[in-house]
Parts: sequence; structure tokens; C-alpha cells
Amino acid sequence: MKPKFLVVFLKEFKETLRDKRSLLLLALFALMYPVMLGYMLNQQIERATRPEREGMELAVIGAAQAPNLMAQFKQKNITVQQIEPMDEDAIGELLRSRRAVAVLRIGDKFTENYQAMRPAQVELWFDSAIDNGPRQRDIDLVLREYNADIAGARLLAHGVSPVVMSPVKVQRYDTGSTAARSAGLIGAILGFLFFPAFICGLSAAVDSTAGERERRSLEVLMAQPVRPSELIIGKWLTSGLLAVIGITLELALAHAILSWLPLEEIGMVWRVTSFDLAMVCLASVPLSMLAASVHIALAMNAKSFKEAQSMASIVVLLPMIPGVVVSMMELKTAMWMYAVPMLSNQTLLREIAKGGDMGVAPFVLTFFSSLVPALAGVAFASWRLRSERYVLAV
Repeated sequence: MKPKFLVVFLKEFKETLRDKRSLLLLALFALMYPVMLGYMLNQQIERATRPEREGMELAVIGAAQAPNLMAQFKQKNITVQQIEPMDEDAIGELLRSRRAVAVLRIGDKFTENYQAMRPAQVELWFDSAIDNGPRQRDIDLVLREYNADIAGARLLAHGVSPVVMSPVKVQRYDTGSTAARSAGLIGAILGFLFFPAFICGLSAAVDSTAGERERRSLEVLMAQPVRPSELIIGKWLTSGLLAVIGITLELALAHAILSWLPLEEIGMVWRVTSFDLAMVCLASVPLSMLAASVHIALAMNAKSFKEAQSMASIVVLLPMIPGVVVSMMELKTAMWMYAVPMLSNQTLLREIAKGGDMGVAPFVLTFFSSLVPALAGVAFASWRLRSERYVLAV
């Protein structure tokens, strides 16, 4: 003979599968965040690799006066387009049309000032409203190198070593791993992957409690030979299972997208293995069950179905607060973070993405930090269901 809570669970789960609204929420939130994450990273990769694919085109006015500078541009794979002199309005129109990354205007007295060892002025025109930052920096780098080469040659001509202009030589060494930098860059985005735990089972939790009470079908269930705790556990498992399915699908899809994208193009890497992902999904099961127990407890304490929906919708935002506070305060990862529901899951995935040695303690703390309050929520809902005033809504 099946346990009574299992009978309730199977009954509720079959009814939920017939509810298009619950299935739509599950599919929407399981797909939305991974697709958004993949789209944003893909756009960033596109912008970073665009100069290599399309090249850079620099419009130059008076290019004949600085042949060495033009040759230096060509060595850096910057295409030089010689154009006729034009006024400021025409230059602005040329930049807005995106036919050139920037416009370099060399004055008529450039050669004269250069030979006289006076500052030879050039004008670099660009449109900061257009996303050409990396390409503009490449042009600035060529101009600085050209300026340094000329200064060094002039110092040598006067018998002075160019080394005197660099009294301190700084060598930089970055000890941070690519995985650690990647986790830091996309850590904030990864935190949102656990948000659907509080969404996917929301409709089923509210409808099977406050909704059934309003439709008077809860009285029929209470008349059956089943204890209130068994009723609540069956409904809790139904709502929690939907959240578990949603989170698992979402994490798996996000993992597939991050593994497929060429993140190395933007100096990032995703080294989370399938085993790591499975452990994260397992540690996230209590979070889904906590979300289900919170929704059920709130719905059991609400006076109507609409009130239950409103309260549950507001509470959905609360689990995001610890993660936002930690990111704003720029706190370092500490063991206490694994004892805070939702924050523990976010921290766990971020630290795994860094590729460090985690140990068992973070997984255990993450698991039980959500499981204990989840059981407390179920106990409260079971106690609430024993009240005749609640069941009869008086």
C-alpha cells in the first residue's frame, strides 16, 4: 500500500501537468535566464572580435605629410583611407555614418614643425556615442608609440640616451587564473540562475492550498482518512519537484551555452565539469523545497487566493537581497555565506567556476541551510491546516 502522502503527491502532480499556466512558467524561466546569459556574452564576444573580422578603417586628412606614421598604422593592421580636407560638420557626418572608426586630421604645417623640432599638431576625431572603444584605443596606442619613437630618435641625435626618460621600469605579473577572472566577471549573472526556484513552483503551491480552499475542494480532502501533515507533504513535494525540474534544466542549459561559446576570445573560460554541475544541482534541491514550503506556508496563512498570490510574489524578491548586499559591499567569500539560503548556492557555483579546491563542507552547509527552514515551513503549514477556522475560511 502506498503511503498517503505519496498518493496526494501523485494526484497533485497529475493535476499540475494539466495546468498550462504552471508548465508555461516552468518552461519560461528554465529557458529565459540561460538564453539571456548566452546572448549577452555572445554580443560581448562579437564586439571584441569585430576588429579582427572587419579590420579598422582610419580616415586621414593630409596623409602625405606623415608617411612614417601611415606605415606604422598599416603595420598594426589599420587601413588608412586618404580623404580630402573637410570641415567639422562633414567630419561628424562621416563618423556618424560609421564609414570610418576615426578621422585623423594632419595640419598643413605638420612637416614644417616636425623638421623644426616643434610640436607637430594632429587632430584625432571620433564619436564616443558609437561603440568603437577597443579600436579607438588601438589607434591611440599607435600614436603614442610613434610619438615615443620620434622623441627617442631626437634624444639620440643630441647624445642623450632615451633611457633617461624612463627612470623606473615596471614589470607586471598577474597571478590570477583565467577561471578566477571569469567567475568574477560572470558571477553576478550566475546568481540569477537560482532565482526561478522561487517561481517555477509558485503557481502549483498557491493553487493547491489557497485555491482549493476558495473552491471548497480542500474540505473534501480533509474528510478523507489522511492526516493534515500528509496532505501538506504531498502538496509540498509537487511544488518542490516543479522547482527542482526548472532549476536543473536551467543550470544544464546554461552549462551547455557557456561550454559552447568561445569565451577565450574575451579572456574568459568556463571549466565547470558535468560532475560539478550535478553536485550543484543536488545541493540546490533543498533550495527548491524551501521555496515550495515558503509559498505553501504563506498561502495557508492568507485569507484569499488573490492575497496568497500577492504575498508570494513579494516574497520572491527577498532571497535576492543577501546576494545583492554581498556584491555591493564587495565581501570576500567566507564560510558563513554557505549558511544563508540562496546566497550559499550562488557562492557555491561561483567558487566552483573559479576552479579551486572546495572540499565537502560548502556542499553540506549549502544543502542543510535550505533544508532546515524548508522542514520548518512544512511543519507550520501542517499546524495551520489543523485549524477548522482556516479550512472553513471563517
